[in-house]
Amino acid sequence: MKVSTAPKLNKVEITSDFWRRYRQLVVKEVLPYQWAVMNDEADISIAADPQNNGQDKNSHAVANLKIAAGKMKGHHYGFPFQDTDVYKWLEAAAYSFSYHQDADLKKITDSLIDLIADTQEDDGYLSTLFQIDEPKRKFKRLQQSHELYTMGHYIEAGVAYYNATGNQKSLDIAVKMADCIDNNFGSDDGKIHGYDGHPEIELALSRLYEVTNEARYLKLAHYFLNQRGQNPDFFDKQNEVDGIERDLIVNMRSMPRTYYLAAEPIKDQQTVQGHAVRVVYLCTGMAYVARYTGDKDLLAACDRFWNDIVKRQMYITGNIGSTTTGEAVTYDYDLPNDTMYGETCASVGMSFFARQMLNIKAKGEYGDVLEKELFNGALSGMSLDGKHFFYVNPLEADPKASKLNPGKSHVLTQRADWFGCACCPANLARLITSVDQYLYTVTDDAILSHQFIANNAEFDNEITISQTNNFPWDGEIKYDIKNHNNIAFKFGIRIPAWSQNFELTVNGNETNAEIVDGFIYLDITNSEAIELRLDMTTKFMRSNNRVNADYGKTAIQRGPIVYAAEEADNEAPLWNYKVETAKTPSYEYDASLLNGVGVLNVKARKQVLDSIDTPLYTRIADMPEEKETTLTLVPYYSWANRSDGQMSVWLNK
Repeated sequence: MKVSTAPKLNKVEITSDFWRRYRQLVVKEVLPYQWAVMNDEADISIAADPQNNGQDKNSHAVANLKIAAGKMKGHHYGFPFQDTDVYKWLEAAAYSFSYHQDADLKKITDSLIDLIADTQEDDGYLSTLFQIDEPKRKFKRLQQSHELYTMGHYIEAGVAYYNATGNQKSLDIAVKMADCIDNNFGSDDGKIHGYDGHPEIELALSRLYEVTNEARYLKLAHYFLNQRGQNPDFFDKQNEVDGIERDLIVNMRSMPRTYYLAAEPIKDQQTVQGHAVRVVYLCTGMAYVARYTGDKDLLAACDRFWNDIVKRQMYITGNIGSTTTGEAVTYDYDLPNDTMYGETCASVGMSFFARQMLNIKAKGEYGDVLEKELFNGALSGMSLDGKHFFYVNPLEADPKASKLNPGKSHVLTQRADWFGCACCPANLARLITSVDQYLYTVTDDAILSHQFIANNAEFDNEITISQTNNFPWDGEIKYDIKNHNNIAFKFGIRIPAWSQNFELTVNGNETNAEIVDGFIYLDITNSEAIELRLDMTTKFMRSNNRVNADYGKTAIQRGPIVYAAEEADNEAPLWNYKVETAKTPSYEYDASLLNGVGVLNVKARKQVLDSIDTPLYTRIADMPEEKETTLTLVPYYSWANRSDGQMSVWLNK
């Protein structure tokens, strides 16, 4: 037997039917559709945009690059961060090449890299609004400009494209960008002692450090994190010098400092506040930098922010963001279901954060949250046809309320073609095409399998792991480990918090392994056949009773899937049902429904509705009779793919 540290992961092939369908959908439908939209070639409507930003159907994102490169004439169109739609799309395309080689797509992406290189200025700067229309305002209004955010998204895309294709130009652009930022920001005299209003560059620089091993980039990411909040007046002073009324984005100046996570240094921030996507991007950057630098203040902040989000500010589906005002988190246990925001990008970002926390510590809770996002909160952001998207992901919706109540107008009950602020569609696409990178975490001495997505994985030293299952519909997980060189390592398998019971066998022999921080560990020295049976019993869930929005209600979950009631299956109004939690629900997989889903039927009671002539308020003794009925539930991620109607995750008990 040879002793070794855990073998390095080389390649993962997704074999899961569930995820292969989504990944092929992105290749066949999502990427071509989004490319057409960004080139203003798609017949779309964004009239139902919950942002109500007044844009028409055009994206103009590619045109902005062409104008800045001198290949077209015109002015910049869209938000200051419009370029990022292109960059996230490019990143998604790069990941897709690992499982679907497409020569025609590669011609488009190579050409796009050439265009981006032509657009980039000699000093490495690239942000088309400022190159086209505002050249004298570069880095002058960082509260709103999104310049570092925008360049950060290209750096991520450039790294991904280089890793996928070996295209040196894509990496060179990223390096020039990082050098430009490094030349302009830092603690040295003559540099800007500040940071972007929207965190992103921190995680991007960390990814660039990983591929280049250039310490300056990690140092710069570390600087941005430690500088944030050191001078709370930084943005205000920049705005005054730039011209107080010359806003780049309407209403951004009025947002409190907590919105930008800039009210105080990170090490002093005790709770999570502000714009939800900013929060999780910042947390991801913190986790990256803390792991590489060992910064104890950042490590403590990662733990503090994680606990605040997961234990007090996260929905059962994994969504975060309780209010449309600022697309923000608010305060502990404030989790309204019908006015919430739950932005798709925030769930994608929470997946990033969870993955990086797993890289810091082998803790099953991180894998639990990642799973929750993948199968619920993030996935709900895209329709089953890949051409319609949610920006906002509510847990309770009513078309009439969204239409007639201004306080709920941000809640769509059918996914939109596109958004003027189109951050979510491409963000979700890049998560789906890279999901193979989220299944294993390799520590110094262990391979951790924390996601039950069927796959074939190849490691160094001729070690392969094949995981087969029919997850998320079935809880039987099989591993076939081939260890040709008899390398000794630990194999950790996450036991999800939702599986109260489980059975584990190794080569047919039952094993009573202890759960350590959510993982069971097996010592591997030979080839092994492992079978894990998870508890897929349907569970009636409750929230912490400090969450007043869910008091007296229940949500239903089976395995990792959170379920929802839709008007498509049940007579409205949905709030009229009382679920009988003492009666066992029935479960059946329906291959013909919603591309194949597990369907739950739960026993319930509902009242006969009062007549329209009944007084608005009357004695409780005059309560109408109740009738026994059955409530049909489908996975939350699949709602709003049929008729337009009511939906609810939390139901009366």
